[in-house]
Amino acid sequence: MVSLSKNQSVSLAKQSAGLSAVVFGLGWDAVKPKGFFGAVFGGEQSIDLDASCVLISGNGDVIDTIWFRQLKSKCGSVIHSGDNRTGDGDGDDESIKVNLAALPAKVEYLVVTVNSFQGQTFNKVENAFCRAVDQSNKELARYKLTEQGEHTGVIIASLSRNNGQWDFTAHGMASRGRTIDDMMSDIKSVVGQ
Repeated sequence: MVSLSKNQSVSLAKQSAGLSAVVFGLGWDAVKPKGFFGAVFGGEQSIDLDASCVLISGNGDVIDTIWFRQLKSKCGSVIHSGDNRTGDGDGDDESIKVNLAALPAKVEYLVVTVNSFQGQTFNKVENAFCRAVDQSNKELARYKLTEQGEHTGVIIASLSRNNGQWDFTAHGMASRGRTIDDMMSDIKSVVGQ
């Protein structure tokens, strides 16, 4: 498994021979209240983030968007696990499974985002990550998001075709969007469109 820093890339084919599917696992926790008054009056916090995946062609056209309102791509090759409204628990809070072998040839980029539809900012988020896992459940790459701020969305990572193989890139780009549509210009910018 390769641990990535912001703007680093790794070839997934070099991590997993015969790569035919990848699962993007995303996880996060709510920032715990600090100090005596935080412990007494803060209570248990939750954070409702939404993972999404945008399929983009080589010329920048959005082919499909997978998010909590559309859990499966029109081509059937991308499936979202469903909405986790709290961020509670260990491991992946939401996941997006991609059947790379069934993905339409015109898809050059898959951009993974996470945003707060409720408007909670990333100052309230800690331990956020995105990882790529292959078809045999082997973790290939992980990106731990360390940036906090007043933004409500993050373009966290992308997958891009590279001479018939797939590269995973960690982005960690803050965005003001509360929905995937609000973030679209930022999403296109990370793939050079």
